[in-house]
Formats: sequence, structure tokens, C-alpha cells
Amino acid sequence: MVVNSWILGVILGLATTQLAVMATTIYLHRGLAHKALTMDKRVALVFRFIIWITTGIRPREWVAVHRKHHAFTDEEPDPHSPFILGFWKVQLANAYYYRREANRRETVNRYAKDLLGNKLDEKLLDRSFLGLGIGVAILYLIGGWEVALVGSLVHVVSYLGISAAVNAIGHTYGKRPYRNLATNNNWLAFISFGEGQHNNHHAAPTAAKLSFARREYDPAWTVIKLLVKTKLMTVRHAKPIFSPKTGQPSGLVEGASL
Repeated sequence: MVVNSWILGVILGLATTQLAVMATTIYLHRGLAHKALTMDKRVALVFRFIIWITTGIRPREWVAVHRKHHAFTDEEPDPHSPFILGFWKVQLANAYYYRREANRRETVNRYAKDLLGNKLDEKLLDRSFLGLGIGVAILYLIGGWEVALVGSLVHVVSYLGISAAVNAIGHTYGKRPYRNLATNNNWLAFISFGEGQHNNHHAAPTAAKLSFARREYDPAWTVIKLLVKTKLMTVRHAKPIFSPKTGQPSGLVEGASL
């Protein structure tokens, strides 16, 4: 019985991580941080709720830290560059560097001044520990305390590990088809809903699709296309236009051509 609970906990923990990663890349990253897409308010609320109960992240803080990363990519004061801090510090302590930067009010006020919280955020959704507590309670209701414990531990380790890998591995190892220090890794993209195509992303940050070439994976794009077809989401820029002379992105295709 205990072994079965552990197995169920591992499965639910990994499933929770993938749900959280999907919400992170679509809602926090492509939607709020880069405005590459816009979603129906009801869908946005669903994604916001998922982020709340699976990560406890406050969107305004996440967006501010990420935008600062783009403003100073791999240069001082990039909040989490492996070129500055070292690979293992970012891979193993990415959450610390994120929280350190997110706690700086000047960073949040400068880089996320367009994202103003509402009463729902103030009264409920910005209460990180409450959201995480609800997430753990759901796991408990599904399978008891063993499932909740194992599932929570697996989720914390895997979500933080994947997030850190995008910043550490995604700026150190892999292909660099375009002129920036980020890298593409298909295996990382597969487990991070496309975030592993990090060189592509830094080449064209407002492109909603992160895979630019054949045999590049972006699982989140399938979800985005489904939501676009159901008219619950609109895409600002679908993909880059490449210069025939340099082979580098020189513009962006409007979402209408999706």
C-alpha cells in the first residue's frame, strides 16, 4: 500500500510539474512578460489559479525578474546568468537568485510597471503559501498524506530543476543558430513545454512559437494553437521572418497568419 502511494505520488508530482511548466511558459512568459499572446479573461484566470496552487509565484515579480534578464542578458546585472554566477550556482540555487531579485521593489516597479494587481490578487492570489497549501490539500484528498508528501517533494524538485536548467543549461550547452549566448536543447524543450529552445527565444522574444526549424520541439505551441482556434487566445507574433542575407531574424509574422 505504501509503495503504491509512493508511485502515485511520483506520478502526480511529475504531472503537477508539467501543468505548472505549461502555465509558466504560456501565461507568465509568453503572455505577460513578452505580450506575445493575449488570452480570454476566463482562460487567464484559470492559468493564474494553476500558477497559484502549483508554484505560489506572484506574476508581477516573475515578469520583472525575467524582463531584467532580457535587458542585461549574460551581463551585469542579469539576475541569473551562468556566465556571471557560474553554472552550478544557477542550476542548484536558481530559486534563491530569483527570490533575491523579486524582493527588490525597484526591480518590480521598473520592469513590471504595466502589471497592476487587482483586488483578487491582493485578497487571495498573491498569498503564496495559501495557494501552495491548497495544492497540497488537493493531493491529500486524492491519495492521503503519503501521496501528498511524495507528490509535493517530487514537484518541488522537478519544477525548480527544470526552471533552473532553462537558465543554466539554456545559456551554456546546446546549439546557437542565432547570434546570442542562449542555447537550444530539444530534450530540455521536451520537458519544459518549449522553453529549451532558448536561443530561438532570445533571437525573437515576442514570437509566441519557440521552435523555428524542423525537428525543434515546442509542445506549448500545440496548446496555444488549440486555444487560438477556439477563440480563447490571440497571437501577436506567430514566428520570425529571417533575413536571406544573414539568416538571422529580421522581423515577425503577425498572429493572423497562424
